[in-house]
Amino acid sequence: MEIEVREPRTEQELNLYYDLRWRILREPWTSTRESARDEHEADAIHLIALQGGNLLGVGRLHFNSPEEAQVRYMAVENGHRGAGIGGLVIDTLEARAQQAGATRVVLNAREDAIPFYARHGYELIGRIVTPFDAVIHWRMKKDLPPVKKPTILTSA
Repeated sequence: MEIEVREPRTEQELNLYYDLRWRILREPWTSTRESARDEHEADAIHLIALQGGNLLGVGRLHFNSPEEAQVRYMAVENGHRGAGIGGLVIDTLEARAQQAGATRVVLNAREDAIPFYARHGYELIGRIVTPFDAVIHWRMKKDLPPVKKPTILTSA
């Protein structure tokens, strides 16, 4: 069955999106659901990965500057990792960043996610401190190729 990656369309999909983010990324360290949200929610691109109506993955993109986009809150439902869902989400987020003119994407990866991001072309920059320092995070980046603009041929 095909996996569809798109923005949430309904209030229910958005609620499921935030629930998955919290359960996978924050619940082991805090019961505060608000910790899975930040000041960039309103101006970010939120994506969900659905298969047969089931939400299996999420990811978010916001812009630190016109040139730099940041991926945050990547999560895949337990039991579905390794099936290509995260790859579809990150590829779609990168395409959206590129379409908006970004030349690089940065993210903060948990140690166990470094191999995933490395397979998608990200390189390590260095360790960072996070609110939940029980989970070590590393800053990673990927340079994006410029968007090719169509050539307009004119006759002389």
